[in-house]
Amino acid sequence: MLRRLVGRLVGRLAPLLVLLPLAVVTAQSAGAQDADGLRSRIQRELFTFGDCDAPLCLDLENVHGNHFIPALAEGNAAVIAFLTNAIGKASASVPLSATSGGATFTFVGGLPVQTSSSAGPIFGERSQTLGRGRFFLGTSVTGIELTSLNGVPLDAMQLNFKHEDGDPVGVFGDPAFENDVIAMALAMDVSVLVGTVAATFGLTDFIDVGVALPLVRTSVKGRSEAQIQPFGEPALHHFTGDPSEPVLRAAASTDGAATGLGDVVGRIKINLGQGSTMGAGLLTEVRFPTGDEENLLGTGAAQLKALGLYAAQFGSFAPHLNVGYAVRADETSNDAVLLTVGFDQLMTEWATLAAGIVSETQVGASAFELPPSIVWNDPYDRRMPSTNVPNRKENILNATVGAKFTVRGGTVLVMNGMFPLRKVGLQPDYFWTLGLDLAF
Repeated sequence: MLRRLVGRLVGRLAPLLVLLPLAVVTAQSAGAQDADGLRSRIQRELFTFGDCDAPLCLDLENVHGNHFIPALAEGNAAVIAFLTNAIGKASASVPLSATSGGATFTFVGGLPVQTSSSAGPIFGERSQTLGRGRFFLGTSVTGIELTSLNGVPLDAMQLNFKHEDGDPVGVFGDPAFENDVIAMALAMDVSVLVGTVAATFGLTDFIDVGVALPLVRTSVKGRSEAQIQPFGEPALHHFTGDPSEPVLRAAASTDGAATGLGDVVGRIKINLGQGSTMGAGLLTEVRFPTGDEENLLGTGAAQLKALGLYAAQFGSFAPHLNVGYAVRADETSNDAVLLTVGFDQLMTEWATLAAGIVSETQVGASAFELPPSIVWNDPYDRRMPSTNVPNRKENILNATVGAKFTVRGGTVLVMNGMFPLRKVGLQPDYFWTLGLDLAF
């Protein structure tokens, strides 16, 4: 009975297979896309208070109005860059679905011989290829609600902006007003919706070529509250008012969204050898920087992945192991060693359980570091953290579990959840994927 219900659902959706990601992402769109980009809006609107139209500029009729601007340019701008870069990378960090789904075949003496019985893994790769002339089409929608940055909740980030170091240069804290600080509480709501159309063609019996086209919807809401903490009296720095009645507190907000093409991926898979129970292969992926970096729809840099594939088949149980390396052209991102291990288990002739672990291990020292603590040496030595967001290596570890339901005509309904096991980078508590696969 359940299979009939799933079959009816997929039967109704199948004519819209290619349009599914576009329909879902477009349905989430609201309002016009900003011409100047989400990245610029975040910095301009969350860090500008009053009417002077410059981040951290104070509405003062004296030289003190510009004293905190260098701190934004030299220090905590790194935090904002780290945050916005991470949002742009969020859509590209969603693992692509497997290059093929459903039972696979090879041809021996002109006759098809089945090399797999299950519908295959979801985010892992098996060694089997489609076979000459066969075609695979998959669509998926992935929803992500980002909640933390290096373990710090996005609604509880703290930034501290220091005063510029004036004369005498090198003695920070002299004069005394150099000890003043702007302390900011920052809260962000960030969601990313990625709809992907992926196609793979069997060029030969052992070579597949494919492409994945993502459509990305990025939505950002932010709120900031800034508090000037004067070191002495009178308060020379204030948002409005005067030294006798200074206004030391201010708030700002931003709300925007953008929709467009993400980073397009090209893929080549080679089957190095396939037996009745074991096989090995290679997969190469090139991610092109086609997503609008300014609107946080892509990384703004190319990426190359090379993976060695191993797969086995023991009755209805099919484990797989993928080991590889990612080379990233982005100066703020590290290369990474990739490891995916998992299995798919045929539960019934039409239902497959798929689970696994997807990991990335950072190579080398971090390419991007958050700013160090603020250090004063006058009138006495003291320090204050620039932010409560810690520096952490981007060693990612995710658990994934899902199911595939095969119905008449070979169409496969895909449902999956992925759960981060380490609090590194910009992460959700979980993200979901819903998709359809069709091989013919």
